Amino acid sequence: MAKIHFITGGQRSGKSSYAQTLALEASSNPIYLATSRIWDEGHRERIERHQRDRGDEWTNIEEEKYLSQHNLHGRVVLIDCVTLWLTNFFFDLESNIEASLQEAQKEFDKLIQQDATFIIVSNEIGLGGHPTNEIQMKFTDLQGWMNQYIAKRADQVTMMVSGIPMKVK
Repeated sequence: MAKIHFITGGQRSGKSSYAQTLALEASSNPIYLATSRIWDEGHRERIERHQRDRGDEWTNIEEEKYLSQHNLHGRVVLIDCVTLWLTNFFFDLESNIEASLQEAQKEFDKLIQQDATFIIVSNEIGLGGHPTNEIQMKFTDLQGWMNQYIAKRADQVTMMVSGIPMKVK
């Protein structure tokens, strides 16, 4: 049975650092499941630098959408992050919120059927002000609904505020 710790918060609130610390406390060889799509060569170099910075104790997996296709049984898995993961569905499905949410929820449900410990990082993008255009508004809604979906299924939820973890659930 999956164990889920959901970590959310604003931009640069310390979510990823906190999640990495938790993962390393729970395992000597955690998996870092990165969801960012590689958009250009500069982004590729940034991803490679992040992998080197994390160190040899991490098993790095790059996966844009289909997280459940990887065998994660018995492992501690840090997923960073839901926002980038949702972006991939959102763009591939031409900004269709309903289809993106349905596909992401379906994939998440398949993922958590694995007996693993998941530490999942996301963003509270709706806290930073009102979106300035229709696409931003759609994505903010999508992000909020997916965060709710994950949080309801999580064993623990932590909100990061200025580098301080605050227990929500």
